[in-house]
Amino acid sequence: MNPCLNTSGGIPESKRASELSKLLGIQISPLQVVQGHSPFKDFVNRFENELVVAVGKGEPAVVMSEYGFKKVISIDKYSSYFEAIDPLAQYKNWEINKINDSKSSEELPAGCNVLSDRVKGVFVVSDPIDWGRDIQVLCDILFTGGLPGSEKGQQPPIYFANDDFEYQGIFPSERFGMGAFRLTLECIFNRMKNNNLKYTCFGKPNPFVFKTAEGILKHLMSNISYHNQMSGEQKNITHSFNTLYMIGDNPSVDIQGARKAGHPWFSILTRTGVFKGNGNHPHFPADLVVDTVEDAIDFILKKENS
Repeated sequence: MNPCLNTSGGIPESKRASELSKLLGIQISPLQVVQGHSPFKDFVNRFENELVVAVGKGEPAVVMSEYGFKKVISIDKYSSYFEAIDPLAQYKNWEINKINDSKSSEELPAGCNVLSDRVKGVFVVSDPIDWGRDIQVLCDILFTGGLPGSEKGQQPPIYFANDDFEYQGIFPSERFGMGAFRLTLECIFNRMKNNNLKYTCFGKPNPFVFKTAEGILKHLMSNISYHNQMSGEQKNITHSFNTLYMIGDNPSVDIQGARKAGHPWFSILTRTGVFKGNGNHPHFPADLVVDTVEDAIDFILKKENS
């Protein structure tokens, strides 16, 4: 029943829940999945009928559409409407063969004219693929008030699903994450414009993510309590928690976030990713350090069943 907190890869919560259900052999509801971009749902009332651009790998436009945004378009599709906006596009055979083909089925939202409508907001849903093009196009959007090629205007808001500077992938050393992309965009923007880039970052270590997960758990517990009452079962179900566990491998993101969130969060640091050292992390110490995720699960099960 615990929610899954994940930076995701630009995948809708419904699809992620389906994947987890198959992997774990139990039914996972989309309501139990909290991803880095999940807070973007809260912006539907503001941008529901406004043109917004979704950035990142995976299906960023699909993610935003499932949240209720009616005029959202991926940066891949958006860029394709502006001839020569990416001066290096002709040299990117990998983009032509892979990215454009995969995005060709994306339909332009009804009533949307990309060449005349101004972009009202930008949402970086997941790690961008083509940093060079995306930084160029985003600067075009942000400098001009939402319409590349036009005169300079007020910067539209831009939101980042997370601010992880690095993460552990398959390669032995850490890889740059969305936080590094944000920093690169910010440095270029600030160099070219008198005003500094205005942006909002979500995701860990923002305590908001942990409070959101706690709220989702309380909502799920309320539903269980209601169904038990309707079925005649009398179970003493409390809607507060003695302990919620955060298992992560990145001290500056996972552990720092749990520490900021405070009670009832208990942080467990694993040596499976960014952190590989002995002992605890010197700057963001966890409540417990273990070698693997399996060790963390074993600890939780023993503790909760004791």
